[in-house]
Amino acid sequence: MKPSEMVYRELLYRAIEKRSSRTTQSELSKSLHLSLGTVNYALKPLRKLGAVEVGKRSLSVADVKKLLYFWASIRNVGRDIVYSTRADMPVYRIEKLVPSGTIFTAYTAYKMRFKDVAADYSEVYVYGDSDLFMERFAATKQTPNLFVLRKDKCIDAYGQTATLANMFVDLWNMKEWYAREFVNAMEGKLHGFLE
Repeated sequence: MKPSEMVYRELLYRAIEKRSSRTTQSELSKSLHLSLGTVNYALKPLRKLGAVEVGKRSLSVADVKKLLYFWASIRNVGRDIVYSTRADMPVYRIEKLVPSGTIFTAYTAYKMRFKDVAADYSEVYVYGDSDLFMERFAATKQTPNLFVLRKDKCIDAYGQTATLANMFVDLWNMKEWYAREFVNAMEGKLHGFLE
């Protein structure tokens, strides 16, 4: 995940899950361990869109929907895949066998967060350590159903599942036909924030 995406995730996490749209560039820089220049660079397109408002000593999310869809439009999940393989077992078994410290995203994260699924799914996407997955799930040449994405330095702070915004943008970028069902369901769940 690019550093600018880490900024977008944190802003959306605060706005959606913490219900706090105000912060400062300095605070973001410290909490994400990024330079102030990197944070400022990440905010430039958001300012042009009107998604954020930046004052001398403040920063606020002005339009959650614009920020979320902007991030979804630039996200490239495929670029972050560090390991993929086929595990010939049901999805629920794969989910139980992942190494500790794994962060679930996409379909599994949706199921864990909302205790529901928008459609049946057969792939598991996680943020994790590729070496641990290679030990537990052997490499095959078959069509993969387990995808390990590179963890960034801050993702562990959000818990065992990706943030709601991170989950949404990952789902937005999935190629499976049922990803659209999950995106539609998430839009419904985030409706109050996207108005």
